[in-house]
Amino acid sequence: MKEMTSSNKLKDLYESDLKPQLEGMEKDRKEVKKWRNLAITALVLAFLSYQLAQNNYYLILVGLFIIAAIYLGIRFKAANSSYKEKFKSQIVQKIVAFINPDYTYNPRGYVPATEYHSSGIFPPQADRYRGDDLVKGVIEKTPFSFSEIKSEEKRETTDDDGHKKTEWRTIFKGLFFVAEFNKHLTERTFVVPEKAHTNLLGKEKKGVSRYGKLVKLENPEFEKIFSVYGSSQQEARYILTPVMMEAMSHVQQTYKLKMSFSFVGDKVYCAIPFSRDMFEPRIGKGVDYRDIEEMYMLFSLIETIVKEMNLNTRIWTKA
Repeated sequence: MKEMTSSNKLKDLYESDLKPQLEGMEKDRKEVKKWRNLAITALVLAFLSYQLAQNNYYLILVGLFIIAAIYLGIRFKAANSSYKEKFKSQIVQKIVAFINPDYTYNPRGYVPATEYHSSGIFPPQADRYRGDDLVKGVIEKTPFSFSEIKSEEKRETTDDDGHKKTEWRTIFKGLFFVAEFNKHLTERTFVVPEKAHTNLLGKEKKGVSRYGKLVKLENPEFEKIFSVYGSSQQEARYILTPVMMEAMSHVQQTYKLKMSFSFVGDKVYCAIPFSRDMFEPRIGKGVDYRDIEEMYMLFSLIETIVKEMNLNTRIWTKA
């Protein structure tokens, strides 16, 4: 009943407030789309002119089309930046406030790299780290923050002719969440998706990884979904109570997302990969209610994690 009520209220917010705002932004979206399409067209014409080049006349055309593409690309970037800024201030901000008016939203902020590294979920060699859409708040007594982040590893290669090439490999792209845990832990515990964790770990040998040793739990259903690693078997079992495991399984099965968790010090971290920017407006077509509903569900996911995992009940006290 509560979910139905929230859904109805979100629909009311969309019809009365968000939809008129989105309709007002349609001109901006079409402007962005126009500059993008013109820039692409100029690049295509430059390529075709180069392919057909038979004399200097064609080469002049190539140069002109390249100059046009650069100019149009600059116009596209400026229009797109303005459109995104307006969308986030007028739409995303209101979705966050709808969930909880006490939450703060910073479209340009993100969870700091220190938290990312402290989580231990990812390899340490992140050479480039950035993000946006930072949300901070307190659910009852549990402070939390989350944002979209992208971390990358720099790779330099040299071909047979001695030419150096730099490539950037994505380590992680998605939502990254950190919340206060109720007890200061002396060891580290990691809960990662079963069968998918080798993407983060690399090769694993005899149940040992850079996360620590594989922890076996007396919960076959949980172990079908997650693999648990830690430097202390005892502390891992202490954290992952039957209630905690049931909550984590329920969240994962409800949202059908590949979630990775870590419990380090007095923090719990959660990383949820996504291939696209989740809180950016589309350019190809207008934003509709389904897009708004998806954003709402993602923001609500963090509340679900905190509440389902009982992080807000203060069942432990810090030493």
